Amino acid sequence: MEYDNMPQSSNIEDRRGQGGGLPIGGGGLGIGGILIVFAISYFTGINPMVLLGGAEMVTRSTNGGSTQQVSNGPAVDPNDPTRQFLSRIMGGTEAVWTQILPQQTGVQYTPATLVIYDGATRSGCGGAQAAMGPFYCPLDKKVYLDTSFFRDMKTKYGGGGDFAYAYVVAHEIGHHVQDLLGILDKVDAAKERASQTQANALSVRVELMADCLAGVWAANANQKWRILQQGDVEKALATAQAIGDDRLQTAARGYAVPDSFTHGSSAARAKWLTTGLKSGQVDSCNTFAQ
Repeated sequence: MEYDNMPQSSNIEDRRGQGGGLPIGGGGLGIGGILIVFAISYFTGINPMVLLGGAEMVTRSTNGGSTQQVSNGPAVDPNDPTRQFLSRIMGGTEAVWTQILPQQTGVQYTPATLVIYDGATRSGCGGAQAAMGPFYCPLDKKVYLDTSFFRDMKTKYGGGGDFAYAYVVAHEIGHHVQDLLGILDKVDAAKERASQTQANALSVRVELMADCLAGVWAANANQKWRILQQGDVEKALATAQAIGDDRLQTAARGYAVPDSFTHGSSAARAKWLTTGLKSGQVDSCNTFAQ
């Protein structure tokens, strides 16, 4: 992926090495515990959306309870490669969405902030931990990312690669776009009247739409800066497939339960990312009409 021509963003909040409020009992679970999280969900009945990457949709109120402070060492150099990369990706999302969101939807784009942390931190939606994966909090308009997720992508989730990492960020910014369009509020209202199975299905549609919006961003960014190189799309699709609910649930307990999906199957995630990449249009991402 060629990203040096994309503008840099100032909307980066680097909390690495600063420690953070960690809910007592939360532990220092790394993202490698993702399979354990699904196992816990299965045996306790807790929606895996709450336990794994679901803060973007269901943790709308601030977590209560006691916290303990954790220390993770000295602050990271603001010029380190990871921060510089993420600054370019965020800058690319800002430049593209500022242009195409009003053009395609009539809604003005207001940038989100990317919070980089390690281990645990606090968000407007409550405690953030590595095991939750990247998520968007609509209350403070921030994306939360423990950078250890990128390391695990290399070994567990599709093999990583710069464009695959960019897809992860663009997916969360897709939730921010949904927030600006009023979609998250409408879905939350609908979920309050729905059964658990129906609520899960709504969550899947939200997640698949975010995948499609990530593709829309990539298509337009490629037109502006020629960011895509050979193999980039394949790596991003491999990531989308690797984090499908069916694969994660099968790995955790040997089989998948579609009614409990909250993010979508591997095939569906790859399909909607591809849809956005091919069209470059927001209106192609209406997963609720499918």
